[in-house]
Amino acid sequence: MNRSRGNSKPTGGPIDWKLHGVKVIPGNQLDPNTAQSPGMSRAAAINFARVGAQKIWAGTVTINPNAKTGAHHHGSLESVIYVIKGRARMRWGERLEYVAEASPGDFIFVPPYVPHQEINASTDEPLECVVVRSDNEAVVVNLDIEPVEKSEDVAWVDPIHRPHRPG
Repeated sequence: MNRSRGNSKPTGGPIDWKLHGVKVIPGNQLDPNTAQSPGMSRAAAINFARVGAQKIWAGTVTINPNAKTGAHHHGSLESVIYVIKGRARMRWGERLEYVAEASPGDFIFVPPYVPHQEINASTDEPLECVVVRSDNEAVVVNLDIEPVEKSEDVAWVDPIHRPHRPG
């Protein structure tokens, strides 16, 4: 097997790289025929059906100004959300009792089975994000949750860096 030249599969035999190589999916050709939650519009770019992806799903999410999604989770999948435009307010927990916000350029990580809700914190511009999940299926489990009246703000601090203290 010759991996250094990239011309054969680990199991041997040549690969037709023209058919099984890089695929470019134009942004204006995303597929809205994917699992949805009330209040948002998802569109798939990368999945098994479109490109043969085996281990990831990627697409976009748009939430209108001053709108929010229904509570949901994504089963055993991990999700990464990258905020492109707008301000994302995330609520999560058994009763959506926790809240944090993200701005353009921020990443959001959602672990498996975490009940959550995305909120567009802006009253005048759409929230636009890119989403990547750890499997090629668009798993969405919509939930009927009665949220708490006031969510608890949660500042994210990783185990390596110290919390930022103003002043």
